[in-house]
Amino acid sequence: MTDPLDLLPDGVVVADATGRVTAVNAAAARMLDADPAGAVGRPLDEVLALTDHDARGWTAHNTPYDGLSTRTGVPEQSWLLPDGTEVLVAARLHRADRTGPVEAVAVSLRSGRGRARLDRDRSDLVATLAHELRSPLTGVKGFVQALLNRWDKLTDEQKQLMLTTANADADRLSRLITELLDVARIDTGRLQLHRRPTDLGKKADRVLQSLSVITSTPIELEIDADLPMVDADPDKVMQVLTNVAENAVRHGSGTVRMHVGAASDDPSYLAVTVTDEGTGIPPELRQRIFTKFWTAGTGGGSGLGLYIVRGLVRAHGGAIAVDDRPGGGARIVTTWPVSVTEPAAAEMTS
Repeated sequence: MTDPLDLLPDGVVVADATGRVTAVNAAAARMLDADPAGAVGRPLDEVLALTDHDARGWTAHNTPYDGLSTRTGVPEQSWLLPDGTEVLVAARLHRADRTGPVEAVAVSLRSGRGRARLDRDRSDLVATLAHELRSPLTGVKGFVQALLNRWDKLTDEQKQLMLTTANADADRLSRLITELLDVARIDTGRLQLHRRPTDLGKKADRVLQSLSVITSTPIELEIDADLPMVDADPDKVMQVLTNVAENAVRHGSGTVRMHVGAASDDPSYLAVTVTDEGTGIPPELRQRIFTKFWTAGTGGGSGLGLYIVRGLVRAHGGAIAVDDRPGGGARIVTTWPVSVTEPAAAEMTS
């Protein structure tokens, strides 16, 4: 019969009140290069052959059977296996009475590869942030410095151009910081939604009007008749639709089309479909585009837009899908839950 401890993904070593090992699961045996049967009955410090960078042993360093009588465990620490591999080690100290002697020590060993990968991801994140923040900040600093040093020598037109450019760079910084805050809220589950009945068609029309001012790319909008309201945060809806449409303008070509209508597979949802006439998104990249700082081509951008889009849509209980547009190009569909409450008069015009 299989030992239940062998079913655990992490290594486990258990010792009794005398410091003798009573159990070693298969994962721990592999990590420690030990024979499970031969390890039983041996001293814990012999079986748990772990050292730190100063060559200290885990048992000698943490003294699980000594110390404060109220101690109940050893927090997770980084240790090295005999082959030099990093593992994360924690322990639970079992006492029959709250301040009685330790009757058993249960030690868990977990691979440190996950933490190493997380550290690398954090380093990549810091490097990316530094690059994204430095570019507009350098622009602002340069133009302000030029204005301070050469104010009397510059024409009004030159001053206007410099201030306009610095203002645009400051806006870019502000948008990036807002995106980073949204990412943090999504990652930590602290995203707040102020949901109410919202006219999805009107929000899409506002997005079209705002984008038409800043791009020469043709944008067409089609809204089906007699659509119900959706239960959503109006500001987040605008944010999602703007990001998706801007992405289509940035990476696509030809005409960008938006369609608002009932979801094809569920009448309790409305769908906003955005298509472009570009080269499309290869199937192997269709999940990667929703990761942080994903960028492709020469379109620029922070690479956070679609990550935030997916987080906001999912927070509303909707979904987002990417596939090919018939005839070429990409198609992104977001779905929004239909509101079951009657909208107030103010929302009807929002």
